[in-house]
Amino acid sequence: MMLFFYTLVILFSLFILWLGYKILLKAGLDGWWTLALLVPVVNIIMIWVFAFCRWPNLRADVKQNL
Repeated sequence: MMLFFYTLVILFSLFILWLGYKILLKAGLDGWWTLALLVPVVNIIMIWVFAFCRWPNLRADVKQNL
C-alpha cells in the first residue's frame, strides 16, 4: 500500500512540475525556473516573483494591469 502512495506522490510531483514548465514557457520565461519549485521556501517566493514580474510574451499594444 505504501508503494502505491509513493508512486502517486512522484506522479503528482512530476505533473505539477510539468504544469509549471508549460506556464513559464507560455509566459516567455525559461523553463528551467521550474526547478525552483523543488526547493522549499524558494518555491513560494518564486511563485510571487513570477506573478508580479513583467512577462516577455505579453503583447506591448495591450495595456496590462500590473
